[in-house]
Amino acid sequence: MKPTIFLKMFTGYALIAVVLSGLILAFSFTWIRNFYVESAARDLKNLATALETSAIPLVLGKKYHDLDGLAKKVGKEINTRITFIAPDGRVLADSEADPAAMENHRTRTEVAQALEGKTGRFLRQSDTLKEEMLYVALPVTQGGKVVAVVRLSLFLKAMNTALSRITGQILLITFIILGLSLFGALLFSRRLTKPIRQLGAASRKVANQDFNVRVLLKSRDELKDLADNFNSMVAQIRNLFAELTHQKEELTSIISSLQEGLLVLDRDDRVLLYNESFRGLTDEGIGIGGKYYWEIFREPRFDELVRKVRRNRVNRMEEIEFGKRIFLCSATLLKSEEEIALVFHDITQTKILERVKTDFVLNVSHELRTPLTAIKGFAEALEESARDEETRHYVEIISRNTNRLIHIINDLLTISRLEAKDVELDFSAVDLKELTANVIKIFVTRIEEKNLYLRLSAEEDLPVIEGDPFRLEQMLINLIDNGVKYSETGGIDISLAKRAGKVAIVVKDTGIGIPREHLSRIFERFYVVDKSRSKKMGGTGLGLSIVKHVVMLHKGSIEVESIMGKGTVFTILLPLPRTA
Repeated sequence: MKPTIFLKMFTGYALIAVVLSGLILAFSFTWIRNFYVESAARDLKNLATALETSAIPLVLGKKYHDLDGLAKKVGKEINTRITFIAPDGRVLADSEADPAAMENHRTRTEVAQALEGKTGRFLRQSDTLKEEMLYVALPVTQGGKVVAVVRLSLFLKAMNTALSRITGQILLITFIILGLSLFGALLFSRRLTKPIRQLGAASRKVANQDFNVRVLLKSRDELKDLADNFNSMVAQIRNLFAELTHQKEELTSIISSLQEGLLVLDRDDRVLLYNESFRGLTDEGIGIGGKYYWEIFREPRFDELVRKVRRNRVNRMEEIEFGKRIFLCSATLLKSEEEIALVFHDITQTKILERVKTDFVLNVSHELRTPLTAIKGFAEALEESARDEETRHYVEIISRNTNRLIHIINDLLTISRLEAKDVELDFSAVDLKELTANVIKIFVTRIEEKNLYLRLSAEEDLPVIEGDPFRLEQMLINLIDNGVKYSETGGIDISLAKRAGKVAIVVKDTGIGIPREHLSRIFERFYVVDKSRSKKMGGTGLGLSIVKHVVMLHKGSIEVESIMGKGTVFTILLPLPRTA
């Protein structure tokens, strides 16, 4: 059983009372005894001073018999032992014994002090009478010389008896005071600890979620303030708890009503929270809380997603298949608790629509290529056989628009193939410097016609990368083609360099530039900044979209910067092989 605060307080007060009572007893007895001894010694000194006048003539006249008679007479009258001692320690007279039979007293403490001219005093048991006595000795002087010592002694038996009676009375009073003190300590401790017990009981009720408890005290001290503060705190906790309960119910309702599956994993990858939509994705019953996620379903891509989020401590999104359904799974790391919140967006229908769209584009493109090729052939035949300028003009329009349609169809086929999941890239070692130099040769004639420059700069120790040469060539052709189309003066600079473990391909032109508001959309399909100019230049709006897809298939990144009237800069970063 643990000691209560009441027991601690009462024990402390009781200990203090007992110790103080003991000290009072000890000091009182000592003080009273010392007072009696001092009073007796003072009285004996006064008597010795009075006897000194009568004793001097007898001592000087060596009338020791008369001196002894004087001692016995006066000693009997005052009930005090009187002894006269010579300077050599011989007892000259004594009121209680025969001086001749008494031993030499020179070494007695009080006698030795008196022989030195001081007032001697000592408390001891008498060797002759075998009782405790108080001795006071005064020197008897004549002409500045000690001629004898008068010693008076008093039995302390009577004083001790009186002291015993007084001590008994003091002890009785002390016990009464001690009892009253302990009773007062008991009442005080109970009064002080009662509100503390009330506060303790109230706090236990609060711990058990009983927020209707209140502590009411009648006192006006600090405990009253503490009780009022406790009541105020409980009221605030009650309001906060009600608010949190309401918020939790709302959150639970929202989570339950979410169409997307929600899963929260703790730091040990156990299921901490989930909703009904997620449980519908699994074959488990209702008891999936607390299980490891791999006990519920096994999906390698999901395992890899969780490991990447924990290892890199960044949020990620992955497409994951569960059975016949496809989900976009977003994983968010809750860094404070090392938990991971995962949301499963069902994108099955979206993927089906994308597949249908891709198949439609592929089928339509394949179907259009045959008639467009025929139209182009007949247009070329008409152009050769045309005899007048008007006919030749119309035939040129047909031929130019046919070529544009053929370019669009080819670009659509290219993008569709790049977007397909089963696209296969023919990876091999690629020397970017050599590949870029071969692409530049394609544009030599167009560069000369527009009086532009096309320069290539590459680091000497530029490493070889792993990539698909055909796709990388497509990427460069589209970027350089854009630069040539939209540059009227100046030219295109291409630089190749190693940067932070990657190869940077920078294509910079001096063209018309791209407005800032269009920069975020230039990689979308069919998006063109100036439609009239693009149509005039023969652009399809698919070139930059192809560039982005090629870069993504090579695990790279692309950025664009542009200033109107000064040109555009495309920066592509491609990863190096691990051994590079």
